[in-house]
Amino acid sequence: MDLNSLFDPNSVAVIGATDKEDSVGLELCRNLMESDRNLFFVNPNRDEVLGKDTYESVKDIDQKIDLVIVAVPAAIVPEVVEEIPENTGSVIIISAGFAESGEEGQKRQEEVKQILSQKNIPLLGPNCLGIISPSTNLNASFAPATPQEGSVAFLSQSGALIDSVIDKSLAEEYGFSSLVSFGNQADINVRDLLSHFKKDDATKAIALYIEGVKKGKKFIEKAKEVVKEKPVVVLKSGVTTKGKEAVGSHTGSLAGDAEIYEAAFRKAGIFQVHTIEQLLQTSLTLAERQPCDNNIGIVTNGGACGVMATDWCEKYGVQLAELSEETLDKLDDSEVMDPAFSRRNPLDIVGDASSERYKVAIESLLEQEDIEGLIVIQTLQAMTDAEKNAEVIIEAQNSYNKPILPCFIGGKMTKPGVGLLTKNNIFNFSEPKRAVLAMKALIQQNNFN
Repeated sequence: MDLNSLFDPNSVAVIGATDKEDSVGLELCRNLMESDRNLFFVNPNRDEVLGKDTYESVKDIDQKIDLVIVAVPAAIVPEVVEEIPENTGSVIIISAGFAESGEEGQKRQEEVKQILSQKNIPLLGPNCLGIISPSTNLNASFAPATPQEGSVAFLSQSGALIDSVIDKSLAEEYGFSSLVSFGNQADINVRDLLSHFKKDDATKAIALYIEGVKKGKKFIEKAKEVVKEKPVVVLKSGVTTKGKEAVGSHTGSLAGDAEIYEAAFRKAGIFQVHTIEQLLQTSLTLAERQPCDNNIGIVTNGGACGVMATDWCEKYGVQLAELSEETLDKLDDSEVMDPAFSRRNPLDIVGDASSERYKVAIESLLEQEDIEGLIVIQTLQAMTDAEKNAEVIIEAQNSYNKPILPCFIGGKMTKPGVGLLTKNNIFNFSEPKRAVLAMKALIQQNNFN
């Protein structure tokens, strides 16, 4: 299925365009006006919307439309879909009131799907937010904002979740290649989207929120194929009895047994997480850091955090490297290293560690051949310079072909260092558990490459 007309259309028509405040149709039109596309607004009850003349029907538009977006009440969606020309590239149905709403909605969804199938037009939705593609400067959704461009494609069965993730990304200054709300999957499904982003040059990793999938065996086969080229991280909800019931009323999906999904994800090489924070942090790391073998080092200026990281390494199956005699000699010979350093991995360089001490420790461990990756923990002491420590990590990441995952723990005084890391596409982890989990993902991806 060719989805280019979805993500990079030259022409877009909105059925249900309106200037009514606090309406889906108005937000769609406003977002599309920010995109450099040829726009057509359809509304038989308005002469113009946002200064553009409207059309009574999509049939009245005298040129081929790449993308038609439908945002009208569910009861009249079949009627307006009948009017969409056969040479249309693709359709997004924003409207709710389909399979997620019961038997009548299911019948309506099947009717709409059949109409578009006969015209050979791909359908995204219904019951979705739409799509946002920063990499092609397109916002075909009613989301409240457009995120900056990045290298992660976020595919979500929930449109509301996308809205909140966008807000979070704006605050923390990271971006996405695309964000797709696929809703009820009447036609275009997760497999189709995975195939598209496997070929998308702007996407380096795929983050996936799902409640249930159709044709699970085919999904796993497709995921296996994609993971060989690009990492896929999944957050699966509906894993409890009550959660499964909630899924049915949300997107009309069958949630399935958690254990079956977990086994299938492992088999496919999909990395499973359990929180929104983990989903974002892990996918962002996989997009920007190279996979590595399972033998890592930890540098910390706080012994407690080193112990916590060690615990999580054991729980997640992440192996800690033994420090070689050569590495210990380098540390001993350094004028900036405190003699009380731990002499083992995790390497505790003591609370008063300067940026120069961090530099020596980081470079010494990275130069040890069998250390494949590094977690660098910073706790905030009076003498800690978060920005200079960030500069040390950025320089080391640019110099060594090994992943470095920073774990700067703190808030206000840590923020400048975290901001500097983010500007250089190095994502910070606010606690050891998250850093270790992301390192595990890099190790798993290495096994599937």
